[in-house]
Amino acid sequence: MDMLWNGWGDPARATPLPDTVTGLLRELLGVKPRETAALPLAEIDVPDSPLGTQARRALEAAVGDRAGDVRTDAESRIRHTRGKSTPDLLRMRTGDTAGTPAAVVLPDGHDEVLAVMAVCAEHGLALVPFGGGTSVVGGLAPERDGTFVSLDLRRMNRLLDLDEVSRTATLQPGLRAPQAEALLAEHGYTLGHFPQSYEWATIGGFAATRSSGQASAGYGRFDEMVLGLTLATPAGTLDTGRAPRSAAGPDLRQLVLGSEGAFGVITSVTVRIRPVPRVRRYEGWRFASFDEGAAALRRLAQDGPRPTVLRLSDETETLIGLAQPDAIGASLQQQDAGCLAVVGFEGTEEDTAYRREGAAAVLRESGGTFAGEEPGERWAHGRYSAPYLRDALLDTGALAETLETAARWSHLPALYAAVREALTGTLTGAGTPPLVMCHISHVYENGASLYFTVVSAQGEDAVAHWTRAKHAANDAILAAGGTITHHHAVGTDHRDWYVREAGPLGVKALRAVKRSLDPAGLLSPGVLLPAD
Repeated sequence: MDMLWNGWGDPARATPLPDTVTGLLRELLGVKPRETAALPLAEIDVPDSPLGTQARRALEAAVGDRAGDVRTDAESRIRHTRGKSTPDLLRMRTGDTAGTPAAVVLPDGHDEVLAVMAVCAEHGLALVPFGGGTSVVGGLAPERDGTFVSLDLRRMNRLLDLDEVSRTATLQPGLRAPQAEALLAEHGYTLGHFPQSYEWATIGGFAATRSSGQASAGYGRFDEMVLGLTLATPAGTLDTGRAPRSAAGPDLRQLVLGSEGAFGVITSVTVRIRPVPRVRRYEGWRFASFDEGAAALRRLAQDGPRPTVLRLSDETETLIGLAQPDAIGASLQQQDAGCLAVVGFEGTEEDTAYRREGAAAVLRESGGTFAGEEPGERWAHGRYSAPYLRDALLDTGALAETLETAARWSHLPALYAAVREALTGTLTGAGTPPLVMCHISHVYENGASLYFTVVSAQGEDAVAHWTRAKHAANDAILAAGGTITHHHAVGTDHRDWYVREAGPLGVKALRAVKRSLDPAGLLSPGVLLPAD
C-alpha cells in the first residue's frame, strides 16, 4: 500500500483532534479554520511527462521490459513528489506540482540500478532514490531545472542472507521496516530499529540518512548496526565492510552512511541482528523540571544501567500530552504535570529485571517519582501516531512542524533555550505566538538529542511563515554548538547550514568524492551539497 499522497501513512488511521485541543488552538494560538479544503488527487493538474520516447524506451530496457516498471502517469508521479515535511504537505494540498519527476522507475536488483544510471547519464536525466518517501528535509526534492527520474526501490525487498553464527543479515534497500522485522522474526531475530517513521521507512533510507530509532539507548543508531554496504554509482560499484572492525584505512562505509543518494544508490545493507526480546516493559517517571530529568538521563547514559528506551518530555510537552499521542490533551487539567520520562526495557527476563531495578534506584536518587506502567505502555501503543496528529493539526488550520538537533551534555541547556527563543521570537514577532514543545529521545555517554515540536497559526503564507522560523532555529542551533540534524538528515532544507557545520575544507573533500562517484552530477542534485 502507498502512503497518503498529501499526508502521512494510512488514510484509514486519520483521527480528528479532541475538542479540548481544538479549543486550545483557537483560544491560545489564534488558529483559524481552513478557508478552503485540500484539493483531492483527481483535481491535481499535472503537466505531461517531459520524458522523451528514446529515453523512456531505454529505461524500459534497463529494467527488463517489465510492464509497469517505468511509470509516467500523473498519480505515480504525484506520489513521488517531495516528502512528508509540513511545507511539502502544504504545497501538495494546494496542488503545487513543482518538483514532480518525469518518470518513476522500479528496478529489481543491483545490475538494473546500474543500467538505469547509465541511461540517465546518456540522456542527461537526474536520478533520485525513493524508499518509503518519508523525508522531512527536502531529500526527495532535487534542485534541477531539467527532468529527473524517481528510482523507486520497492521491488528490492528481499532478505539476501542471514548468518546466525555471526548474527548478521544482508537486506535489500527497498524492504520496509515492518517487512524486515517480519523476515528476521521468522528466524528469531530483530534489528531493534524503531523510528517514528518505522511503519513506512525502508532499510536503504535508514542507512542513507543515519536514522536513529526510539530504542537507540539499547540497540544503538542504525549507522552503528551497519557492517557493510553495496553502493551502485555512475562510476561503478563500491563494496564496503568485510569485518566487524578494521584498521585498513578510512572506513568507506562512513562515506555511504548519511550520503542521502548524492553519491550513489545503496543496493544492499549488512547489519548486525539480535535475538527477539522475551520481555518488553515500559513505564513512566515524573520529574519536577526538565533540567532535573535531563540530569537523571545523563546519569543512566554515562554510568548505567542503561534502559533500552529512554526519553524525557519538557513541561509543555508533558502538559499537552504529546509524549502519549493517543491520549493527547488528557493532562491539560493537571497543574503539577512536571516532566514525564518514558523508560523501557527489552531483553531476557533476568537482564530486564536487573536493569530495571538498577535504573529505578538511579531515577529515584535523581528526584524521579515512579508513575507506573500506564504512561510507558501508552507511549508504546501510540509511538507511531504523532505524524497522524500533525495531519490533524494541519486540517484545523494550524501550522505544525518538528525539528531536532543534538549536542554534548554541557551544551544542552543553552541549546534548548536558544532554539526555543528563536522559534518563539520569530513566530510571535510575525503575529502567531507558538506552542513550543521538546523532548530528549536519544542519549549517549557524552550528549543527547533535542526534538522540538512547534504549533502556531499558519499566517498568510504558511510555507514562508515556517521557513523564517526554521532558518532562525537553524542559526541558533549552530551558534549554540549543536549539530544541524541528529537523525532527520540534511536534504535541501539543512544543506546550507550543513555546509557551515562541515566547513570549507570538509565540503571540498565531499565534493571530490561526489565528482569521483558521480562525475556528471546526476544523483540527487542539490541534496546534501550545493551545486559545485
